[in-house]
Amino acid sequence: MTTPRGFRDRSEDSLLTLLGDIPELIRNLVIAEVDAGKAWVRRASKDSGIGAGWFAVAIFFLFWAVGVMVAFAIIGLGSWMPYWLSALLVLVVLLAATALFVLLGVRRFQKVMKAQNPAQSIIRDVREVRDEF
Repeated sequence: MTTPRGFRDRSEDSLLTLLGDIPELIRNLVIAEVDAGKAWVRRASKDSGIGAGWFAVAIFFLFWAVGVMVAFAIIGLGSWMPYWLSALLVLVVLLAATALFVLLGVRRFQKVMKAQNPAQSIIRDVREVRDEF
C-alpha cells in the first residue's frame, strides 16, 4: 500500500526488514549529499563567473573614467595652486582610496573563506557519526 505522496507504508514491516534497509538509506543519503555539493559548486561557479564578467566590464569603463577624473581634478585645483601641487594632491588622494578599497576587498575575501560550504558540513557530520560509534 502506498501513501498519497507515493511512499510505501512500512508500519507492518518486521524489524529485520527495516534494519536491512539501513545500508540503502545511508547510501541514498550520501548520494543526496554529494549531489547537493555538486549543485552548490555549479551554482557558485556560475554566479562567480557572471560576477567576474560584470566586474571586467566595470573595470573597462573605470579605466577611461579615472583618467578623465584625474585630469579634471588637476585642472580644477590648478586654478588655486600650482599645477605640480594639484597633481601631487590628486595622486595622494588616489593612493589613499586605493589602499582603502584593497583593505575592503581583503576583508570580503576573508569573509568568503570563513563561510561553510556543503562539503564542510558533510565532513562535520561524518566526524560526529564516527565519534558516536
